[in-house]
Amino acid sequence: MQKNVLGGDLQSCCNELETGFYRNGRCETDDHDIGMHTVCAKITQEFLDYSKANGNDLSTAFPEAEFPGLKPGDRWCLCAQRWIEALEENVAPKIHLQSTHSSVLEYVELEVLVKYALDIN
Repeated sequence: MQKNVLGGDLQSCCNELETGFYRNGRCETDDHDIGMHTVCAKITQEFLDYSKANGNDLSTAFPEAEFPGLKPGDRWCLCAQRWIEALEENVAPKIHLQSTHSSVLEYVELEVLVKYALDIN
């Protein structure tokens, strides 16, 4: 079992959409996941607009790749680097720490992640 940023077992990010590198609802990763789809985020319109303006349209469906398109409120495994870029631009969506992979700690301190947490007090 892979670990989350809190040191526990990595929890599912989303059961409704097939998210994650392996499309199993978890933000699991390994050496094949070059994009590091490891941050479990609750998508906002602000983030969708930001991502689209920066070359990654996540709101438009792409049936050929079995991608339904995201809408505000969806939970999705974002690429760590894209979330960090959004953080630097003050448009980072809130995240679920129990579903965010521990590898994110190599790039972002836990104290920063906690500020965006939806699943802790």
